[in-house]
Amino acid sequence: MPELFLMRHAKAKRGHADMTDHQRPLNRRGHRQAAAMALALQRGNALAGEIHVSSARRTRETLEGMAAQLPDEPLTERIAFHDALYTFDRQALLEWLRECPAEVERVLIIGHNPALVELARWLCRAAPESLPTGGMLHLSLPEVPWQALGKHSATQVDSLVPAEASHALFKRQAPKAPNLDKVSLGQRIPGLLSHRYRLVRALEPGVIAGLDPEFLHQYRVNLRRSRAIGESVLATTEVPGMKKGLKRLKRRAQATSDLRDLDVFLESLTQTPPPLTERLRRDLSDWLSAQAQERHALLCRQLGDSDYAEDMRRWEDFLASKGLRKALRGLKPARVEAVLDERIALHNGDLAALSADSDDAAFHELRKTVKRIRYLAELDPARHRAFLAGLKRRQSLLGDLQDLCTRQAWIRAFIDATGEAPERQQACADWLAALEAEKQTLRQEIIALEPL
Repeated sequence: MPELFLMRHAKAKRGHADMTDHQRPLNRRGHRQAAAMALALQRGNALAGEIHVSSARRTRETLEGMAAQLPDEPLTERIAFHDALYTFDRQALLEWLRECPAEVERVLIIGHNPALVELARWLCRAAPESLPTGGMLHLSLPEVPWQALGKHSATQVDSLVPAEASHALFKRQAPKAPNLDKVSLGQRIPGLLSHRYRLVRALEPGVIAGLDPEFLHQYRVNLRRSRAIGESVLATTEVPGMKKGLKRLKRRAQATSDLRDLDVFLESLTQTPPPLTERLRRDLSDWLSAQAQERHALLCRQLGDSDYAEDMRRWEDFLASKGLRKALRGLKPARVEAVLDERIALHNGDLAALSADSDDAAFHELRKTVKRIRYLAELDPARHRAFLAGLKRRQSLLGDLQDLCTRQAWIRAFIDATGEAPERQQACADWLAALEAEKQTLRQEIIALEPL
């Protein structure tokens, strides 16, 4: 099937008296948008066919910004610039498109609104009503010559905007945290939970796009922090209906665990190359990437499932309910302090019980206890600012140990899945031993920690 990719130029500077519209360059944000979209267009095969670009400076710079991110992609050899694509008229753009030769199967146009979005909606009834700067639409066309393209004859395959491709760009428009410094504890908790909910929903498109692992990380963090806040509340007071909601959040967060671990492991391979041959490193990276793609596809299916939408709707309704606010109305800082003291005592006992012979599970449980302490203290951050700062190194050590354990598990899974060649087995065994030595060093540092 013929394919059409329509991309709007990235964000440009405003014009002024000494500059024509045609001469407007990208601004700083536009350069970031172009860079963010490069990998997305490459993965979606938008760059595999003919590339046609408006002759305007801002469209040229959009293409150049993407090309700079893809040095192995010979884009400059296949680009055609056209004065005819410097148009804001849908009909003019359609007439240009209809001149494409019949043998052309894939076309990318980098141009301007409103021509692009109006053409998309003329070709495809389901196309969005807007196309932000740097945004891209992918349409599948009918098996007819380009000159025979008809109204509403296309199907939308995909759409993407820079804020879904780059978490750094997303943060500019992400829901802003409310100012809860001067409100009561009973008001702060619903405010915190509602903000986390809004972030989770806003992050979903970036998670589905799968181009920047930071989306998944923040999505997972906000789900887990929501659950941790809720569990901290339940440890201090009874809140009808909260336990069921937290159970649903836990299930959704658990669906991200393997994928997040794989993302972290893959990133570590580039930052700190393992003691393996180049061939074995490539094989490991390819295998881990395949595992990540499989789990990402599964997660995307879950996010699109009606059960997920229902879980999110119920949680949103619960956060807005009068019952939650009524249950929290009487919650006092003294009660939080009492539970915090209990958890600190439990942590100190578990820490004292650790030894060089303790298994990994004992250290993992200690890590979870520290996180519970942190989230409980964060219910009243002004009161516990110094205490929270002191927890950072402790939590970092325990987190690093958990990462090493996870890495070892994936290495063993790789060995089991890819054969038993002696040299492969030995190289991985040596690496596992080196990781075990790192773990032992971290274990000793953790055991030596002072009680809280």
